[in-house]
Amino acid sequence: MMIAEKTTYKPGYLNLLETGKFEERVKQAQRLLQNCRVCPWNCRVNRLAGELGKCQTGRFPLVSSAFPHFGEEAPLVGLHGSGTIFMAGCNLLCDFCQNYEISHLREGREVTSTQLGRLMLDLQDMGCHNINVVTPSHVVPQLIEALYFAAQQGLSIPLVYNTSAYDSLSSLALLNGLVDIYMPDFKFFDDAAFARYSPVKNYATIAKHAIKEMHRQVGDLQIDSRGIAVRGLLIRHLVMPGYLEQSRKIFHFIAREISPNTYVNIMAQYRPHGEAFRYPEINRVLQHREFQQAIQMAREAGLHRLDGPIFH
Repeated sequence: MMIAEKTTYKPGYLNLLETGKFEERVKQAQRLLQNCRVCPWNCRVNRLAGELGKCQTGRFPLVSSAFPHFGEEAPLVGLHGSGTIFMAGCNLLCDFCQNYEISHLREGREVTSTQLGRLMLDLQDMGCHNINVVTPSHVVPQLIEALYFAAQQGLSIPLVYNTSAYDSLSSLALLNGLVDIYMPDFKFFDDAAFARYSPVKNYATIAKHAIKEMHRQVGDLQIDSRGIAVRGLLIRHLVMPGYLEQSRKIFHFIAREISPNTYVNIMAQYRPHGEAFRYPEINRVLQHREFQQAIQMAREAGLHRLDGPIFH
């Protein structure tokens, strides 16, 4: 396990702030909104003027909730929780989404970037170990703007980018040096398999490139002497009923093309939700046997930093 000293880590965004180049990064990100190229959809709408693309989010982001989360991975939670901000809306729109009300129905309130930055500061004041922004792919410019404000006001804990992995390389380039911990959910390995459940037809292709770039930027997950993650890549994989072959391919890809030292959380909490009832093959819970097989597949692929529920 990679160990960082408790007191030596400084979030990357503070380094950029000290160089005086953070403001220019904000301006670069805002330009993506004018002819929107924030995510792989490349809708080309003017979100600064209120036009809406696939994500149905204009100039201002929607926040569903913000709170210290104690249900995340142990290296994020620590003693005081992960400062989690759930963004409403999504650019992926899986029919089986486990947060359907937030992603599809967009349950949340509109906030300015300053208000989003203040939420970050409030979570830090509560003692949270990090700022964990969930489903941010469609609001990267707003996130960067909020982070700039918060950093100027004293934010000093790591930023976690908690994503579906349907991220554009242009947005990831803007996040380079700002995100400390990338936490993508690698859902399916094959485009065609995933396309059955989403309007996105190239998810797997995009996700593979995106996760490689994330790892290039931050490397393997580093954990300090308190057991708290400070920097690196943490991949989540939600095991889907009937799709163990997709899991196997994902684990081999991670071990061979990312790093065998990748921290991987193998998740068993799939439940039929949203519109999953329309698909007989996934209109059921994951079986204990399937999850155990997935764990074994990960080990056989050469992955050894595994997280996930323990079955008795």
